[in-house]
Formats: sequence, C-alpha cells, structure tokens
Amino acid sequence: MTAITLAQADRLIDAILARGAELDCRPLAVIVVEPGCKVKAFKKEDDSSMIRFEMAYGKAYAALAMGRSSKLVKIRAEQKLQIRDGAGEVIGAVGVTGDTEERDEELAAHGIHAIGLKTDEDCAALGRRRGIRLTDR
Repeated sequence: MTAITLAQADRLIDAILARGAELDCRPLAVIVVEPGCKVKAFKKEDDSSMIRFEMAYGKAYAALAMGRSSKLVKIRAEQKLQIRDGAGEVIGAVGVTGDTEERDEELAAHGIHAIGLKTDEDCAALGRRRGIRLTDR
C-alpha cells in the first residue's frame, strides 16, 4: 500500500492553513496520517485551543477505520477526509479542527485538491471497488 509522502503532507497542511487565513477562520489544527493511522505531519496555529491534536487525530483515525467521512460515523465536531491517489487508492487521511464543521470539511477537501489528490467524492464512480460509501446506507 502506498502512503502519502511527507512533502505531500506538508503541502496539504500549508494549503489548508493558507486558505483558512484567507477565509478568516478561527485558529486551526491539521493532521495528516498515512494508512495504519501513523502520523505523517501535524501543525497547530497559534492561539488554537487545547486538545486540538487529539481531536484532529481522532477524526483522521475514524476516517481510516470506518472508511467513510465523519458525517457517516456520526462524529459531529470538525471533519476529516480520506486522501486518495489518482487511481482511487487510500494513501492517508486529513483531520481539520478549529472552525465550523462545514468550514473544516471544506478546508480538508481544499487541501487535498490543492496538491493534486482526490477525496472520496472525487472517486465516487469507483464505488465498492475502492470501498467508497458516500451514504450511511
């Protein structure tokens, strides 16, 4: 199984933080994990609240463990997304925490797309062949 590289993870996080600044988001924390949920990279902006690492890690862990977005595993805080390569293979997950649920999910998708990778929604046509479920049914 291929994993996201450190260079990709750093670029993804930087893209999320830059976009968050453009949108005047509250201070963010972002984590990128590889398959197996090993931490690849983490950044927490100044003035972020306590336990942001644990929150972001928990979201990324759930994305990999459950194979679906946090909305589908009923984690209603901030969002995390699986990161897929061009063939639709999962190469990691990203957890974003700090702003609203919708904004955190938007930022996670922005970061993935900014470095040329894909989300589950981008790979929806692959369906069961890649373990993609976009609904709770």
